Amino acid sequence: MSERFELDRVPLRELLSVQDGVVARWQLLEAGALLHDIERMIRRRELRRVHPGVFVNHTGPLTQRQREWAAVLTAWPAALAGASALPGPTPGNVQIAIARGRAVRLPKGVEVRHMSDLQDRVLWHRAPPRVRIEHATIDEISKHIRAGAVAAGFATLATVAQSRRTTPDRILAALASRRRVAERAMIVSMLGDLRDGVCSVLERGYRDNVERAHALPRAGRQHESSSLGIRTHQDVRYRQYGLVVELDGHAFHGDAAARDDDAARDLAELAASGAPTARVTYGLAFTTPCRTARWIAEILHRRGWAGELKSCPRCTQDPAQR
Repeated sequence: MSERFELDRVPLRELLSVQDGVVARWQLLEAGALLHDIERMIRRRELRRVHPGVFVNHTGPLTQRQREWAAVLTAWPAALAGASALPGPTPGNVQIAIARGRAVRLPKGVEVRHMSDLQDRVLWHRAPPRVRIEHATIDEISKHIRAGAVAAGFATLATVAQSRRTTPDRILAALASRRRVAERAMIVSMLGDLRDGVCSVLERGYRDNVERAHALPRAGRQHESSSLGIRTHQDVRYRQYGLVVELDGHAFHGDAAARDDDAARDLAELAASGAPTARVTYGLAFTTPCRTARWIAEILHRRGWAGELKSCPRCTQDPAQR
């Protein structure tokens, strides 16, 4: 009579440790189990079926990591993708990537994207395997921009930048290696905003979504200032009304000194010319531009602007703008 198969075998114990207690049927069979061994372990509650062909070695709720392992093993070979492969809050559904051309049946709570060059884009040694952070970032930004959520796309980029697990240059290199990426030009501009503080995307967003859409007075761009004793340039200045608007396209400031520099610049301008500085971010220009326009208009009215704020179609359609 053959020796009964047990979960406590050393190779399997190590595998379960790496995979947070989640294991696939094919892995059990490779380890020497027979189908009746698997059924016996299920009856004895040593294993619990999570998805068809995937099990966990306890009967309690799954952790987030176990949910991810279960999704990856269900569609194996697969890897975490999109928001599931990025730092930050975990998405509601587990997002995975599989090779283009494959068709798999996935359980509820798992989203799949088909990917060319899957083998080259995945870190297979990670636990669970995941799409490289540069490619996952590109995919998420592209998805948000296609949905019209530019601010959400930049928020994804900001979170990745704050993690310090990659750089704008590495993301640009990954972007250059891919033939087809939706909204490529916009992503390149956003990376430029992050790396160089050029604010090309944010500048256009403020001009079109805030200023022009609501008939605010036309402002000067890149206005020279010497309030700090050196020549600097202000992103937007309503010269007649003594208001400066700085477009803050940086995802984050790396240290207190950088924040002090911004504060010193704002304070020096206020001391030198009496012009206060309003800082506008991606969210203010793209997510709530109507509310931002109303606030800017109120500041301008207090400083002598006699014009009338114009409503745009978005003002009445989106309650968040009120």
